[in-house]
Amino acid sequence: MLKNGVLLLLSFFFLSGTAMSLEVGITREIGEFAVQHGGQEIHIIRNQDTEAMITPDFARTSRPCPPFCAQPMTAAEGVDTIGEIELVQFMQTQLKDGSGVLVDARTPDWHQRGTIPGSINIPFNQLNRAQGADDLTLEDSLARLGVIRPSEAWDFSNAKTVVLWCNGPWCGQSPTAIQGMRSLGYPAEKIRYYRGGLQLWLMFGLPVVYPDGRLREE
Repeated sequence: MLKNGVLLLLSFFFLSGTAMSLEVGITREIGEFAVQHGGQEIHIIRNQDTEAMITPDFARTSRPCPPFCAQPMTAAEGVDTIGEIELVQFMQTQLKDGSGVLVDARTPDWHQRGTIPGSINIPFNQLNRAQGADDLTLEDSLARLGVIRPSEAWDFSNAKTVVLWCNGPWCGQSPTAIQGMRSLGYPAEKIRYYRGGLQLWLMFGLPVVYPDGRLREE
């Protein structure tokens, strides 16, 4: 009993130390962790400069609406909306073990400017038939998510859990992708919507990488 108590106490101090050794932790328990991106190990750690400001590209308050309009909290019925802590947990578990995929649903020009580490780019218009995606495009896109089409019907039996994101609460790209996936039958319980997107990721001082894995300087 005493041994177990000592182990629990040591575990507590180890976890706390991970975050407490940094002035700016991710949570009280998590200071940093690593993901794979572009064949490289990327450390997810917040900017330790307590005077740092968000990059000007994402500091604007007023973008023309449409198209940059506030998005609903729910992208589609049955799809969970998540925040930063849930995203971090996903990255540490399902993304790490391969049962999950993190999707940057923005168009390639946005993706090339910088993305959340661990993400793959599947633009929203390649997941939504109403946005012009044809059968071949949909098959290629969904294959990256574990979905096959052996006949006229889609086979979602091995579909991965997917978190989709775009630029922020004012961006409709990932909601459009999610709606397209649901219209094809992708299980709602296997889709997550990170509504905060890159804007909230940056606001927390978290790192952004280029597609090849190079860290973007903020």
